[in-house]
Amino acid sequence: MRLAETTFIDSDFPMMSEAEEKSMQNETVPELLGILPLKNTILYPGVVIPITVGRDKSIALVKEAYASPDRLVGVIAQRNMHIEDPEPADLFRFGTLARIIKLIRMPDGSITIVIQGRARFEVGEYVQEEPYFKARVQKLQEEYPSKKEAQALMRNMKRQAQQIIEISPNIPTEAQLVLQNISSLTFLVYFIASNLSLEIQEKQTILEMNSLLDKGKQILGYMGKELAILELSEEIHSKVKTDLDKQQREYFLRQQIKAIHDELGDNGDEGDVEALRKRGAEKVWPKRVQEVFEKELSKLSRLNPMQPDHSVVVNYLDWLLELPWQKYSEDVFDFKRTQEILDNDHYGLEKVKERIMEFLAVLKLKADKKAPILCFYGPPGVGKTSLGKSIATSLGREFVRVSLGGMRDEAEIRGHRRTYIGAMPGRIIQGLKKAKTGNPVFMLDEIDKVGNDHRGDPSSALLEVLDPEQNDTFQDHFLEVDYDLSQVMFIATANSLGSIHPALRDRMEIIEINGYSLEEKLEIAKQHLIPRARKEHGLKATQLKIAEPALRRIIEGYTRESGVRNLAQKIARVCRATAKRIVVDEMKSVSLKANDVEEFLGVSHAENDSYQKISTPGVAIGLAWTPTGGDILFIETSLSRGNGQLTTTGQLGDVMKESATLAHKYLKSNCHRFGIAYEVFNHWDLHLHFPAGGIPKDGPSAGIAILSAMASAYSQRKVMQKLAMTGEITLRGKVLPVGGIKEKVLAARRAGIKTILLCKDNKKDVLEIKGDYLNELTIIYVERMEEVLEHALEKTRIPAGLDLMEPVLEARKRKQHRDDADLGLMVRH
Repeated sequence: MRLAETTFIDSDFPMMSEAEEKSMQNETVPELLGILPLKNTILYPGVVIPITVGRDKSIALVKEAYASPDRLVGVIAQRNMHIEDPEPADLFRFGTLARIIKLIRMPDGSITIVIQGRARFEVGEYVQEEPYFKARVQKLQEEYPSKKEAQALMRNMKRQAQQIIEISPNIPTEAQLVLQNISSLTFLVYFIASNLSLEIQEKQTILEMNSLLDKGKQILGYMGKELAILELSEEIHSKVKTDLDKQQREYFLRQQIKAIHDELGDNGDEGDVEALRKRGAEKVWPKRVQEVFEKELSKLSRLNPMQPDHSVVVNYLDWLLELPWQKYSEDVFDFKRTQEILDNDHYGLEKVKERIMEFLAVLKLKADKKAPILCFYGPPGVGKTSLGKSIATSLGREFVRVSLGGMRDEAEIRGHRRTYIGAMPGRIIQGLKKAKTGNPVFMLDEIDKVGNDHRGDPSSALLEVLDPEQNDTFQDHFLEVDYDLSQVMFIATANSLGSIHPALRDRMEIIEINGYSLEEKLEIAKQHLIPRARKEHGLKATQLKIAEPALRRIIEGYTRESGVRNLAQKIARVCRATAKRIVVDEMKSVSLKANDVEEFLGVSHAENDSYQKISTPGVAIGLAWTPTGGDILFIETSLSRGNGQLTTTGQLGDVMKESATLAHKYLKSNCHRFGIAYEVFNHWDLHLHFPAGGIPKDGPSAGIAILSAMASAYSQRKVMQKLAMTGEITLRGKVLPVGGIKEKVLAARRAGIKTILLCKDNKKDVLEIKGDYLNELTIIYVERMEEVLEHALEKTRIPAGLDLMEPVLEARKRKQHRDDADLGLMVRH
């Protein structure tokens, strides 16, 4: 509680007596009343306050009212104090009838009046707005409590008010005497309400209440809050004073220590100690860190600068001071701007951008502000790292990147202990020092290439860093105090998930970034790669133009990748050749056409993965996923006379060998369904071969392609032209779904394939591919292995095919001869 600046208590205007109160109860309120708007003041009945009047309308009203016999005006507060020229709608509906006691003309033309509230009224309607407001009003009656209730209310209000006056340093003690002399409940209620530091709306609410008892209870509640705040302020002030006394004592003791060092001629390193202490006093950090800092600083003050530990302690204190303890940048959640940044920096990747927007939306809604931990997974050159930079730009956060490739020492993550010479914090703490904020976007590049040896396992150390339930108390071995990493947005990148520690993979939200199609690469090259390469090589747009056919030829003939890194290198090579021609050969500009690509880039060494016509049975085309994107894979089989052995070549892994055995056994056990004699499997050896034997191959994707190649060989029916397939198989004859569908479909389209066989469960993956990429493709979904062979094999055998029954018939004849000979022998006997 405080005495408001507008309160006017003077000997010229004594407090309201019982007779005055009775007179106010019988006060007659005119039916039509001039209205005086007040900006930031509420006038209560019986209260005297000074008002400065400056508006033309208000001055006109005051002059006219002061000249009248009764000197009455209606006082109503504005709803918004910032409105200079209010309308009737900007005023509250309830106000106070006031009598002008004194009028003082000021030198600046304004008028100061002293007014006393007389009675409350309610506005019915405004009948005039010029030259001042005039309204039709109705007087409001007060509801008085019983005598006992009035006495109890007055006693409580006076007691709390006196407590507030005793604690508050800004209220004069004379105010206690004023309170003791108030004998009217009405005046006590309005006097205290007028002097409380309340919002205009809260004071207006008190004015509008009819019951004095309700008003008193409301005011008691406000006084209770004010008393609690004053008590807390007093307690804080007492603590601050105690702390200041303690600091003064410490300063005095330090000055004595300094004097002793001066007398001994050994100043130590007092200058550095004081500089560190000053920096520490300005630092905002947790209490535990402050304690450690003070302890180490005290240790430093006792060390001789020539001692080895001196530099260690100084280095440690410098690290504590440089780290951004409890310092966070403000996030900018402008999702329209974020979408524009992502679209400008990255072409395509619509699904990935949508997932990023979802994560940012969750980050905005979460109260704890703990950032999500993401992992961008995909082939090289698809923009995983640059996506992290775009997220940091859109959020207004700092960006830090740490490469984990080849990291084998656990201390790289957790830091070295200070017992070692040259010890320093881990890469995480170093990155935060570089960022200078506690919530940067922290990129952990190549998390799948972390190694381990006798020095520890960095992957295990990352388990704490990337766990939202643990990383708020991350402890670096060098710092030896907990550091909160919960608000850091960690984003990891990986080319393969198989080599990531399973527990580490479980802590991250995996977002797969697939490779780009030919059309997407064309747009990326036009919008990003070519302008950037021209700028890096000092070329203007008019000096180098690359036609779209030439760009297509570079993409198809000189790059075989899912990303665009090699494409950027080829474009840079074209820019270098162009720069040479402009500088050395004095050419003005270069326009690269398709026929000129070989002259700039040389002969293409990229392997030809285009479709080749299948002319013999036993050859099928599979679809494979590689780290650089999808590819087609020719699967060859040949039959030779033997005893039914199966041979595989082409550097196959265990999974593909098992798929080959599985397909062979399935055909053997279901040969009657496909018109193959069972004896054929006992008289012909099958050789299964995958070309490019120097490249290891493994995975479940080739199951149905192997089955089709074998069935084609055994039935001597060719596989359909321009048909490719991918899917896993089972002994029961089911076809199972596989991954990497987008890369495989794009590889098939690039190679000229027209029809693709897929498992029915992979249909959802196809639906995620843009419809433009599927225009020239027919996709057939299958569930059973017999469906695969029905769609994959031609209906008739080739005329010049192998006669697989020949050795079977020969064996039957030999068996018949043996049986006949045995029968003749039996007859003779």
